[in-house]
Amino acid sequence: MRVISYNLRKHRAAGELAALVERHSADVLCLQEADTADIPTHIGGLVLADATSRNRLGLAVYYRENTYRALEVRALALKKSLHDRVLKPAEERLLGVRLHDIDENRQVIVASFHAAPLTALNSLRRHQIRTALSELGQLGEGLPALMVGDYNYPVFKENLGQKVREQGYELTLSDARTYTRYRFFRGHYDFATSIGFDIDRVRTLPQGLSDHLPILVTAEVSQRVASGAA
Repeated sequence: MRVISYNLRKHRAAGELAALVERHSADVLCLQEADTADIPTHIGGLVLADATSRNRLGLAVYYRENTYRALEVRALALKKSLHDRVLKPAEERLLGVRLHDIDENRQVIVASFHAAPLTALNSLRRHQIRTALSELGQLGEGLPALMVGDYNYPVFKENLGQKVREQGYELTLSDARTYTRYRFFRGHYDFATSIGFDIDRVRTLPQGLSDHLPILVTAEVSQRVASGAA
């Protein structure tokens, strides 16, 4: 499975998506800061599973329709920061999709996630991440799950990794920084958490019109999980 995650910076980079999907043969596309009233139902060979509806700038998930079938979608509002309460940019910060892999005859979960901005405390973002991962478990108990997106967590990632592992998930950073807009805030913002997947690589792709660089996650269901499903 090849998954691209991209924060579009207030939809500015939306015109780059078709080329990204084609160039990197993406199976799933997870978006943040998309104008969900102005996104197509198809991008390349991918079809829209769903998008958030209560956000000014929302989340969307696309999947390759000749490989997967969407079974269930869940959008979730997470604990709000002061920024969220005042400016209301994002009511729903998680969009999870349970997919049926047609060829392998098994199910997986993929989710797009956007944490509260840097004006919030790391403790609040950890709460959001913890809640999001718990909800994905409810979407498909015991299924392999991959949550990608903008975690807004450039420092103290070791602590975050430990908290994620306590929930049975693994945190995987990309091979290069993903945010470049402000000199003192540059770093890894966009990464992946997973369970039941072997992550081969998380690669930072070239920068486009967004201040975030897209990432490409290459993953496969772990052999242990695959054998158990069989």
